[in-house]
Amino acid sequence: MRLRQAFFFKPCGLIIFSIIFILFCESAYAQSFNAYLTPTEIFVGDRASLTIPLPAANANTVTILRPFDPFFPSDPKIDFHSIILERNAKGSRLIIEFTAYTPGVINFPVIEIEKEYFSDISITVNSSLDTSKPPELKRASTVLVMPGTATMLYGALAAVIIAVIFSIWFVLKGRAVLRELHRKWKRRMLFVSMKKTERNLRRLAEKEPEKRVVLDGISVEFKNFLSVLTDINCRAMTAREFEKIPSEHFFTLEDSPAFLGKFFRSCDNMRFSGLNAQSGQIISLLDELKTFIDNLDNSRKNKQKEEKAA
Repeated sequence: MRLRQAFFFKPCGLIIFSIIFILFCESAYAQSFNAYLTPTEIFVGDRASLTIPLPAANANTVTILRPFDPFFPSDPKIDFHSIILERNAKGSRLIIEFTAYTPGVINFPVIEIEKEYFSDISITVNSSLDTSKPPELKRASTVLVMPGTATMLYGALAAVIIAVIFSIWFVLKGRAVLRELHRKWKRRMLFVSMKKTERNLRRLAEKEPEKRVVLDGISVEFKNFLSVLTDINCRAMTAREFEKIPSEHFFTLEDSPAFLGKFFRSCDNMRFSGLNAQSGQIISLLDELKTFIDNLDNSRKNKQKEEKAA
């Protein structure tokens, strides 16, 4: 039994020792190379990068650690920006971009990247540009001398003036302009909706065997459209009543009341005649509806152009 355990533990121990030795030697070997700083001399608050050459690797890989990564190092004396591990056959390297905020010799924390650990890294940070003289505080600059202060002040003043002018305009004319824009947008969407309804009724006329359903839809939807357009309740009107609507409700289309009377008279005749209307008759009725809607929409657009030109 002891002999079996000896044969079992010796290979396991050898494997574990080899793995630890390889990892340790790789990290230690990485530190034994000559690292270099860019720039070569750094001061408090300077952004710099430390490059550590590493042994060559079989695969070409690039691994980047960002501040939001879970293993990104942190230190109160150093602000790390990124850590890059480059592996290739010609030679690998570890690049550490940082900003130090404390003078003197600073030791980096242990860096873990791609399951490798890099330690015993230190740098020297100078306290001031001129070490022969004691550091002196610079005289405080006036507000206007500071770069960008004048632009900021004048920009803020211009923004306040524009805001005041806009407020006065909105109180005097802005609400009326917004109401007019809303009215035009509502009319535009009304025409878009009616054109879509006409296409749906056309498809329904080709499929629905009970044509009375399609005719009811044409009458109801068209009367709803006219009620919103003219601000007159057209939902219960007869064909004769449509002929009495003033033509100014239809954007200079003077024959609109006559068309509406004829249209609804034809529609009602097919609805209440007791005979099942044919698809061709309904399609013809929808063609008249489409032509009238298109002409009415074009008249609306022309009237808007005339108003803008005036």
